[in-house]
Amino acid sequence: MIDCTSYRRAILANPHDPDAELARHRETCGECFAYTERLLRFEGRLSRALRVNVPEAVVALEGGPAGVLGEGTSSGGAAPSGGLTALRPRRGRPETRKWLAMAASVIVGLVIAGSLWLAAPHASLAAAVVAHMAGEPQAWARTDVPVPPPELDFALRNTHMRLRPDAGLVSYAQSCLFRGHRVPHLVVQTGMGPVTVMVLVHEPVSKPVHFDEEGYRGVILPMAGHGSIAVLAKDGESADSGSIEEVAARVRAAVEWTG
Repeated sequence: MIDCTSYRRAILANPHDPDAELARHRETCGECFAYTERLLRFEGRLSRALRVNVPEAVVALEGGPAGVLGEGTSSGGAAPSGGLTALRPRRGRPETRKWLAMAASVIVGLVIAGSLWLAAPHASLAAAVVAHMAGEPQAWARTDVPVPPPELDFALRNTHMRLRPDAGLVSYAQSCLFRGHRVPHLVVQTGMGPVTVMVLVHEPVSKPVHFDEEGYRGVILPMAGHGSIAVLAKDGESADSGSIEEVAARVRAAVEWTG
């Protein structure tokens, strides 16, 4: 299955690519769906910006084909009473040239800024969670030995929460620095093996975000008023999205807030 990095490279090259595999990924990945929406909105804004017409009066002042008519006399003598004569195009005024230069600069700036914003590695929340996993490979051990309660309490203290026993056997607990905040990084033993749980009180999401990146599969669920919870497992036959979401919902329901 295509990962988020490959999807975004392909969709950046052609936002309207009809490829079925890209469509399947977009339908199951909330982050890439939102990325595509941003890309299409930017494309629309850019198209509208490039269709902006320079006012006819400005073209006339620049000596273009649009004439400016006014009352008065021409260089050849008096005009009939009440008649109109075409004024000769005047050389561009400095303020007019400045206006045109500014308009061009805005369009060029929009193109450059938008391209950089879309092409740069956009650090999505899911990608940041996956990247964090690489720093603690020892956490993935299969075991039936629970972490000592004081160690679990220490990992949870910064988030003002407790975890009821029905969350499952917690075999690993650390308080980790994630995007500038201390967050609990737990491992819960399940029937499909160990899964990592991160409680992200400073990272709210509006809906479930499924992801499949770099050998990990997981989901980020909203926690009303308390940010979100990320649960992920290593790719495997039993680590399907439905099973992971069930574990995430169970752990979320076992959270008790203390402050």
